[in-house]
Amino acid sequence: MADQQALHEVVDFTSGLIRIDTTNRGGGDCQERPAAEYAAERLAGAGLEPVLLERTPGRTNVVARIEGTDPSADALLLHGHLDVVPAETRDWSVHPFSGEVRDGVVWGRGAVDMKNMDAMILAVVRAWAREGFRPRRDIVVAFTADEEASAEDGSGFLADHHPHLFEGCTEGVSESGAFTFHDGSGRQLYPIAAGERGTGWLKLTARGRAGHGSKVNAENAVTRLAAAVTRIGEYSWPTRLTPTVRAALTELATLYGVEPDLGDVDALLGKLGPAAQLVEATVRNSANPTMLDAGYKVNVIPGEAVAHIDGRHLAGHEDEFRATLDDLTGPDVDWDFHHHEVALQAPVDSPTYAKMRAAVEEFAPEGHVVPYCMSGGTDAKQFSRLGITGYGFTPLKLPEGFDYQALFHGVDERVPVEALHFGVRVLDRFLRTA
Repeated sequence: MADQQALHEVVDFTSGLIRIDTTNRGGGDCQERPAAEYAAERLAGAGLEPVLLERTPGRTNVVARIEGTDPSADALLLHGHLDVVPAETRDWSVHPFSGEVRDGVVWGRGAVDMKNMDAMILAVVRAWAREGFRPRRDIVVAFTADEEASAEDGSGFLADHHPHLFEGCTEGVSESGAFTFHDGSGRQLYPIAAGERGTGWLKLTARGRAGHGSKVNAENAVTRLAAAVTRIGEYSWPTRLTPTVRAALTELATLYGVEPDLGDVDALLGKLGPAAQLVEATVRNSANPTMLDAGYKVNVIPGEAVAHIDGRHLAGHEDEFRATLDDLTGPDVDWDFHHHEVALQAPVDSPTYAKMRAAVEEFAPEGHVVPYCMSGGTDAKQFSRLGITGYGFTPLKLPEGFDYQALFHGVDERVPVEALHFGVRVLDRFLRTA
């Protein structure tokens, strides 16, 4: 059981990591090294031998291994990223890199995404060292750079160039799962992630005939691009259920006492109330136009116009995603992946999932654990190249009215101290049995 010092340290470490500005603006503009050194120092203080690794100077990753008592057991990867998305100070109630603890809440960028989990890992590992506890299976701890961009300097670099550090790892645990979801009727749900949609960020390029803005032009690149973007934005993607989403819908339907009619998913979602939010973004592929770039003067028709699309595809449905984009863009617009990562699927009937469920239920017996699929992505995509099955498990007990999901990349990101204490206890319980 995590001791009182662990409960103190998880708050201190969350605040300390937030105070280290690791803003990732994309294009390589980030320095994770100070946070990596912070984490490595605390791992070393627990008797481990952390390794610091960089593809690019300053873009630092940390990896350490805790040896288990059973050398024949598969290893478990426990990972979190050190970088955060930008924050505009003037929009915040508290400075985003203050790490201030106010009224029982830790404030700052990274409080939920995901320096809280980094701190939980550090606190648990150090508590084990004080106790002299060793887990059954080897646990590899990894703190990564660059998750908020391409992961090329982070998990992608580690998976491609340092796979030996993850030898024996068959499963991984990281962000975005086991948090309290209040459904508005008194129920508390704890979704544990067992899958992710794939990432398909697209660049659309329309080419045409450049000319004077006052002339008729049937080959206007802007017009061609606008038509394609409109078709994509208005397209209704068909329902496609992965095993994880199917399990989520079935469990939620049972919990709410409705017929689990998977033949009419939209109707079923309408019967689940606010709990539908956990599933509705992952019952189909999606493609949302997000950026446009065309022209340089109002009276000049450009010869080229560009758009970017945030596309996501479900496991087993990437071919359909590609074919649909071919149809929607049409003959006058080309498209290619600006960034592309695989979709993930993890079993919800595995012993590891059952142990995560049991750990949450021990400390939140009033809660209902359900599986879910993440609409976005994590470093688990890159680690899947090593054959590691990924789960989302960052346990947090949150009060009603605390909109956890809205705080990801949002203003006034924060996490309650009690949520961190709960997270340490649950994570400790899970890892002791894993």
